[in-house]
Amino acid sequence: MNPHPINDVPDGLTRRARSFVSAHGVKVGVRPVEGHRRWWLERDVPAAVIDRMAAYQQRWGGLLLPPAPQYDGGPTYLDPDSPEVDSAGWWFEAGRQRTAVPYAFMIGPSGEFGIQGDEWAPLHATVEGWVESVALAHHASLWAKQVTTFIGDDADGVDLNGFEPVREVRGLSDTWWRGPDSLVAVYGGEATALNFPRGRVAVVYSGLDAWGLRGDADDRG
Repeated sequence: MNPHPINDVPDGLTRRARSFVSAHGVKVGVRPVEGHRRWWLERDVPAAVIDRMAAYQQRWGGLLLPPAPQYDGGPTYLDPDSPEVDSAGWWFEAGRQRTAVPYAFMIGPSGEFGIQGDEWAPLHATVEGWVESVALAHHASLWAKQVTTFIGDDADGVDLNGFEPVREVRGLSDTWWRGPDSLVAVYGGEATALNFPRGRVAVVYSGLDAWGLRGDADDRG
């Protein structure tokens, strides 16, 4: 794959996420989407869908991040493939699984980043939201004095009174919450995609100071 450092971090990310991608991400070589355009057109994939895939590849293609804390690490690297259609519109693969998980990472008809198992579970409203969440998890794990994980019913019982949503992750099935001295990540994707309520996870990063709570994140999002 010939990985190399990233010199052109995509815009639209917070300073925290840009720093994370620059320091810990690499780019790997990918096959251009345009090489498959004729094959897909012959199979009735609309040109506009192929254009979406090409734009996704131009922005994110080949980005390999450190493993995410859930979903067995997330995609190996981001790259589009396998367009498909249903009543909601056209979807395509966001990147192949890093490990053997029972779902695929997909980009939804409106640009959502999520997982497709028995059901569709949009994790974040945008790809940027996914990248922000991985960056925030890395940051929080470095600075928290204590990390506590709750599963299933215990996850639902985590008290978020007095917390505010972390806007930059653009959370849907997965959300982040910021309190006075802690961050909470709530992962609901597997519970939805696999019809498995016990798959719901909440991770509490506690004992954070002002830097730990934000990591120089700006107000983007």
